[in-house]
Amino acid sequence: MKVTFIHHSSFCVEMADKVFLFDYFRGDRVPGITFHGKLPEFDPAKSIYVFASHKHPDHFDLEILTWKNKYPDIRYIFPKEIKFSDSYLIRHGIDPSVKEQINYIKPGSVLNLDGVKTEALLSTDSGVAFLISYAGKAIYHAGDLHWWHWEGEEASFNEYQEKTYKQEIDKLKDRKLELAFVVLDPRLEGAKFWGMDYFMHHVAAKHVIPMHLWQNYGMIEEYKSLPESRPFRERTPEVTGENQIFDL
Repeated sequence: MKVTFIHHSSFCVEMADKVFLFDYFRGDRVPGITFHGKLPEFDPAKSIYVFASHKHPDHFDLEILTWKNKYPDIRYIFPKEIKFSDSYLIRHGIDPSVKEQINYIKPGSVLNLDGVKTEALLSTDSGVAFLISYAGKAIYHAGDLHWWHWEGEEASFNEYQEKTYKQEIDKLKDRKLELAFVVLDPRLEGAKFWGMDYFMHHVAAKHVIPMHLWQNYGMIEEYKSLPESRPFRERTPEVTGENQIFDL
């Protein structure tokens, strides 16, 4: 697998005959921060699967719906919150016929498309997380499924976050993953490593690439320096910047 880190939570996984693209958005879409990652050029002969976990601007961009002319064998996999009327698409210069390429999935359900199996987990924030199985390999993309523990929030909110996150991640306990993209968010301050640490202790993933870092890549080495991360350090490659390529 050739894996390209585009920016933030957007990754591209290229296999022999298929391309999986996760949570792409243009880098100038999020107020207050600019991302510089560039979308790779794909072989139009390959099947392109575009996954969007939810509608937040750092995970979704209407631009992706304009790609069907460039990539004829393209499919979109969305949660049901990413739905648009024909009139809305027309106002934004998008041909409504693109809806024929959109496939919807909800938490707990399974979608099979030409040998690509997609399972959806419930996000603790919005939308879904994805587990994709193809050619004997399983790939997990968290979207915004994370242990969001915010200082100053109601205790009931933080309790829900912990319970739901653990409940969803525990569904992966008996799965062997080739690759996982997992949230590591610096804004959580003292709780910033909780979600990653729980995942690493409970899920057998060969390669785990942190995401949602808001360009704070030093967090990865900070986590790997903790004693509790010692058993997992070799599973977490160093992420140094946008458009970094991993050959796995």
